[in-house]
Amino acid sequence: MSCCAPGAEIETCTRVPSAEEIGLASKDLGDGRMESWLTVPGVHCGSCIRTAEAAAMSVVGVEQARLNLSSRTLVFKWRKADTDPAEVVRRLGAAGYNAFTTDPAASGKDPVLRRLLVSLAIAGFAASNIMLLSVSVWSGAEGATRDLFHWISAFIALPAIVFAGTPFFRPAWTALRQGSLNMDVPISLAVILAAAMSLYETVNHGENAYFDASVSLLFFLLIGRTLDHVMRERARSAILSLARMSPSGATVIAPDGSREFLPIAAVIPGMRLHVAAGERIPVDSELLSGDSDFDFAIVNGESEPVPAHAGLKLSAGVMNLSGPVEVAALAAANDSFIAEMVRMISEAEGAKAGYRRIADRAAAIYAPAVHLLSLATFLGWMALGQGWHFAATTAIAVLVITCPCALGLAVPIVHVVAAGRLFRSGVMVRNGTALEKLAAIDSVIFDKTGTLTTGTPQPVGFETVPASMVHLAVALARESRHPFSRAIASLGSTGPVPDLTAIREWPGKGIEARLGNTQVRLGRPDWASSSSVGGDGIVLAIDGREKARFMFAENLRNGAAELVASLANIGIPGEILSGDSPARVGEIAGLVGIGSFSARMSPADKLQHLTALSKAGRHSLMVGDGVNDAPALAAADVSFAPSSAADIGRSSADFVFLHDDLRVIGDALQVARQARSLVLQNFGIAIAYNMIAVPLAVAGMATPLVAALAMSSSSILVVANAMRLNLADRRPKAETVARPSSSRTGTIARQPERLAA
Repeated sequence: MSCCAPGAEIETCTRVPSAEEIGLASKDLGDGRMESWLTVPGVHCGSCIRTAEAAAMSVVGVEQARLNLSSRTLVFKWRKADTDPAEVVRRLGAAGYNAFTTDPAASGKDPVLRRLLVSLAIAGFAASNIMLLSVSVWSGAEGATRDLFHWISAFIALPAIVFAGTPFFRPAWTALRQGSLNMDVPISLAVILAAAMSLYETVNHGENAYFDASVSLLFFLLIGRTLDHVMRERARSAILSLARMSPSGATVIAPDGSREFLPIAAVIPGMRLHVAAGERIPVDSELLSGDSDFDFAIVNGESEPVPAHAGLKLSAGVMNLSGPVEVAALAAANDSFIAEMVRMISEAEGAKAGYRRIADRAAAIYAPAVHLLSLATFLGWMALGQGWHFAATTAIAVLVITCPCALGLAVPIVHVVAAGRLFRSGVMVRNGTALEKLAAIDSVIFDKTGTLTTGTPQPVGFETVPASMVHLAVALARESRHPFSRAIASLGSTGPVPDLTAIREWPGKGIEARLGNTQVRLGRPDWASSSSVGGDGIVLAIDGREKARFMFAENLRNGAAELVASLANIGIPGEILSGDSPARVGEIAGLVGIGSFSARMSPADKLQHLTALSKAGRHSLMVGDGVNDAPALAAADVSFAPSSAADIGRSSADFVFLHDDLRVIGDALQVARQARSLVLQNFGIAIAYNMIAVPLAVAGMATPLVAALAMSSSSILVVANAMRLNLADRRPKAETVARPSSSRTGTIARQPERLAA
């Protein structure tokens, strides 16, 4: 069964395109097998997943199909000899789900949200106007005047119902065609039958019409559907962000020395490539020649540059910082690091798709129960001899009064209120479902650099350096974009700017200039000064003589130790997974009070660790910031990233915190637990409402109009209960997760090997 509005947003194609025309993204798996990707934006529940996967699997030659609910991506494997991949697109369309080779949301457009908002506006406009007309009828209008108001209401309501009800009617019809039921079926029946009975009453000059009930139902239900869609859409951009980091092409060096820019798909292993400073490595490669430094943060999350040397292995996406280099391609784009990261993220998110939200579990039994109850009401009153009109009106009242408005609002309204409260605390919620998961975590995993630490090198131990030398070093450093140069430049200077001339950057070594008749260098000790015997740090030298040496440290992020301690106090242990060296990871672990840590971890290692925790039944929270953390962030039950994180890190995370203080994660945990409590209370309100209202409707004591008013009242009560979460925001901070009064601070020394531009 399906509970989406497939096909309602974009017209289904009437002509089946060829595989070449649809531009299908594919990977050759060998042995005549292919793996391809399609975006299916119309899905938003587990029922949709099963229907879409079954449609793809019905195509001859398709061996496997998996649909990722978070990214709305269908990945299917097929045999080249037997399968026309365009047939998969046609079968999906026939099942009610339009498929695309590119995500319509990638261009900033969301046709589903646009249709929902238009439907909501139309339903709201119609409901308000029909309610005004109904006041006149309630006030005692009779005869021709009453009939006129009913006809005006009909002319407003019927077109509004046809248009605004489409997000419910289409999936209901799809479910019925497949011989199944979903939450949209009783909604559609209640709206359509109430409108039909109202039209019958209007034609026959009846006293009561229920157009206001039909349109009001749609209005409240569309509020819940729209809020739910907005919260889900925030979790969809991780793979798109990562894909944007892959260059569109590469400069290939021909055997005769000429150069040609080719699309990335045309690059094959063995080609020689030219990579300019500031460009990313296009495919997995090996360095042939050139002096430069490379930013491997995409691979290991560490900000310290890696110096160039012949034979250095460079993953796709690694940034060439300072000088042009030549590399030899080792793999095609589809087999390189970024493509593998995309696959890992997709698989990790797909593994979480089996999570069933509280509302989904409640809906599984709600729809059949409502239908049986309404049918039993109709048959019961017919058996008692009350006639079809009374029996039908009473059955419609049962459908209206049991319409899941309160149930539909119970979760999204709490999530929206919680998201607003967290935003005021400096936390952005990207995925409403993650609020439910956050409340249940029992372990927390931290990345180190950029997460527990600031990720930015800070100069230390320069207090004994003469002010004139610091001033000169700052002036030189401002001419470079190297991380350590920027750190020195951040020291600032108040004196006159030295008159530096003949400034030159030496990739992988440092920066050189003339100050009058003297030579000034800032960079590697063995390059900057002939009097230095090496060692660590960055050296400032004048005419080959060392004048100052700068060391660097990595500072803890504010609140790191307090967060770890507060989580430990409530039984949630911490662990560090880092790509840095064991010594550095161990030192940070000691400073924040974490006893378990792992170093030299690759993205695949982190993903494997999170997957193992999940298989062991643990509910993990991952806090990371780098591109290398993206698969782990996607695999964890719930994840956080700082606003300073890489785009892909923020896109993969469920929450993004905007401030430097990590203690907001503890605050978010407290809000999530309060939100879970309110969601359960809302379900309790919905159940209590049904226990009182349903017997009255079954007994014929409520007309469809009274039923609509009762349903609206329950929805308002649910919204009011959710707003209590804002009242908790005004309570003293002592009621949030406990924060120790003591604070640990510390640094870990950075050992730069080279200074580059």
